[in-house]
This record gives sequence, structure tokens and C-alpha cells, in this order.
Amino acid sequence: MKKLDKIAIVVQARLNSERVPQKMVRPFNGTTLFSLILDKLKSSKYKLNIFASVYEKELVDIATSKQVNLYNRSYESANNDNSLQKIYEWHTELQKQGYEYVILVSGCNPLLKISTIDKFIEQFLTQQEENLFAVIEKKTYYWNKEGKLITPWPSDQTIMNTKVVEPTLEAAHVLYASRLDLIKENRWMGDFQKEKGIKLFTMDELEAFDIDYEWQFNIAEKLYNYVD
Repeated sequence: MKKLDKIAIVVQARLNSERVPQKMVRPFNGTTLFSLILDKLKSSKYKLNIFASVYEKELVDIATSKQVNLYNRSYESANNDNSLQKIYEWHTELQKQGYEYVILVSGCNPLLKISTIDKFIEQFLTQQEENLFAVIEKKTYYWNKEGKLITPWPSDQTIMNTKVVEPTLEAAHVLYASRLDLIKENRWMGDFQKEKGIKLFTMDELEAFDIDYEWQFNIAEKLYNYVD
């Protein structure tokens, strides 16, 4: 069993989103997306070692006000989309502080519940595997770009019935857990190409609702108060 004090909980944010400008600090139901995720983590049933990895002053100020650990992200990290070691540059500092694992929590999913985060943490703590990746279950049909059906069609079905199709698991892009030292090797969590190379955590699809566009920001605000 892993030790909680060896796990760093990291929320990483930046303000250079082009599709939804300043989305992490824009007013959202009386708060902001960044404040919301930090508040949720602070309400966990676990005593978490929370780190905010941020560069811009607005985000630094919020993290400071929430009294979480602050990692001063570099300009290069906040504006890089290609280098794993640069994007997650905090890995060396966290290892120096004695952490062995990291759980990365997205701040762009305001419907994510703290109870789900706690379940993710609990599974990671108790499982033997040293990685965990959140997914959502989809029961539908998929084709590749050549138009070939890649969802297995049940042999006893003559019509397209999603109730009987085998579920497909889709990346939720919300919760990730990994050994910190893998980042030095330009690896994140493990081998995605290997069967069962990554341990999967199935979560509710609504909680994985992501904000990448303005319409999603507006819908998320409307949905927020209706989610238990």
C-alpha cells in the first residue's frame, strides 16, 4: 500500500487559452475554475499535499490565498505543449522534497466531485499498480477514418443496439496518477500501447465535462448548480 504523504497532488494551470481566454480566472458561479478545484481538494477527507503549478500573477495570487503549496512555473512550461519534462518541470523539485508519486487533477472540469477525487486517491493508494488513469464508459459504435466499423457487433444482433454493445473506454483527461521518476525518462504513467499497461479508473461522464470552448463554459455554469 502506498503512503499518502509520498503523493503530491498537483493542479496545473495557465492563462493562455485562445478558445476561452482567461478561463481559469473568469467569474464562474461566484468563484473561478481555479479557486473551485483548490477548494474541492482542500475539502477532501484525506489530508492532501496540494501543489498549484502556475506562472501568471493572477493564478499565483489565488493559490496563495488558498494556502496551498506553490510551485512557480516557468514561462517556458506555461507556453509549451510538446516537452513532457518541461510541461511537468516540477517533477525534480517534488522528488527532492521526498515525494514518489503524483496525482494530477484537471482544473477545467467544474462538475468533478471531491468524492470522485477521493475514490481515485483511495484506489491508487491501495492498488499494486503504480499508475492510474481516469476513463469514461461509452456504449456506442465507432468507425475509423477509412469507414471501417471498429466496435465489435454482437453476433446475435441484426440492428444497431447500443444497449447490448460492449462498452468502449474513453480518456476522461481529468485524473492521472504516476510515479514521479518516470518523467525523467520522458514517460507519463506507463505504456499505453501495452495491454493493461495502464490501470484504469472508470468515472461518471458528466463529471468529466471539459471546458475548451465558450459554449462549454456557459453550459457548465448552468449545469453546476444541478449536480449533486
